[in-house]
Amino acid sequence: MADRLLEDVGAVLRETAAEIVVPMFRRLDAADIAEKAPGEVVTVADRRSEELISARLRRLRPGSVVVGEEAVAEDPDLLRHLRGEGDVWLVDPIDGTANFAAGRRPFALMVALLTDGVPVASWVYDPLAGAMGMCRVGVGTWLEGKPVRTTGPAPEVGALRGTAMTRFLPPAIGQRVTAGGGRIGELLPGQHCAGREYLDVLTGAQQFVLFWRTLPWDHAPGALLVREAGGVARRFDGTDYHPADDGRGLLVASSAEIWDQVRATLLDG
Repeated sequence: MADRLLEDVGAVLRETAAEIVVPMFRRLDAADIAEKAPGEVVTVADRRSEELISARLRRLRPGSVVVGEEAVAEDPDLLRHLRGEGDVWLVDPIDGTANFAAGRRPFALMVALLTDGVPVASWVYDPLAGAMGMCRVGVGTWLEGKPVRTTGPAPEVGALRGTAMTRFLPPAIGQRVTAGGGRIGELLPGQHCAGREYLDVLTGAQQFVLFWRTLPWDHAPGALLVREAGGVARRFDGTDYHPADDGRGLLVASSAEIWDQVRATLLDG
């Protein structure tokens, strides 16, 4: 793969993981973990990772803006940049922080680049697995340095395997998903790490994943990876996902045909 931007940002994530994130995994003290919102934890590693990634991304693109998860927790007005002009980096310094803080895997480091409000490139890195997914619009998606496509003949519904994150679903939707799950080949409970779920769609370990909460740093990187590989990332009503949209509900699938099958099975009742 000869794409300097993809390689440079990939190197930033690998270096940050090696310098900060992995050395702190399973070595956090109680004082290193805090609750930034009810049920939402943040660690010293999240903050240090975001600081380092942000500084290095700004050097790659002078004049660019960084919108990081932890920075937004302090200043929500930063989200306005997702519809702004120029280059904007969207950063999740550790996706799956609850896993990381508890000494569990998986977790990931993620970045998306928006230009004039349009997602144009993204990166998802699972450092413990050594798995790097990266893509650029019009260029394609790579996983561990090899081009990847998710399209192909769609299995029957009874042979599909995927994840439904049911924790935050409204009761009525949750009941439909639970009822429809019996017709899916294997409905998984989720790994509490969106980045890993997206990588698993790329590898074929699963064909779909359903979310309710759609914070932009959690989904912009992975959604673009899947789209550029031939899949789809759409709201429940069928509209394409955009990270600046303040909405709920997202169904991601390895192909449009599988998206239709899963929507009909889990959401239409």
